[in-house]
Amino acid sequence: MNNHRITRAGAAVIAIASIAAFAGCASTPPPNDKIAVAQAALSRAEQNGAPEYAPVELSTARDKLARAQAAQADHKFMPATELAEQANIDARLAEATADEQKSEKAGAQFDASMQALRRTSLQNANSTN
Repeated sequence: MNNHRITRAGAAVIAIASIAAFAGCASTPPPNDKIAVAQAALSRAEQNGAPEYAPVELSTARDKLARAQAAQADHKFMPATELAEQANIDARLAEATADEQKSEKAGAQFDASMQALRRTSLQNANSTN
């Protein structure tokens, strides 16, 4: 008789755990919107020079987006959501890094142009004297 009670108790525990697991899955919606946002951020980063100026950050974003899509396909919505959010952040970082690198490059080119202009101006001033 004790074995029968243990079996019922075990079955009840399994049933409650199963319900909780299914409820946890049901409460997390598919992260379609988060994946779309990450894809858009990745696209912006690619268009703004991240492949050249921020390849590591861009690669990280691509990897996390691919992992988010795989998790979503496996109906693992919580990890998919987290990975999509991380991919979005990494893509935005790649874009910001690319923008910063491009700005630094433009600043260095401007400085070089200004120095060349100064040299030319000094040479012209010296040659007229």
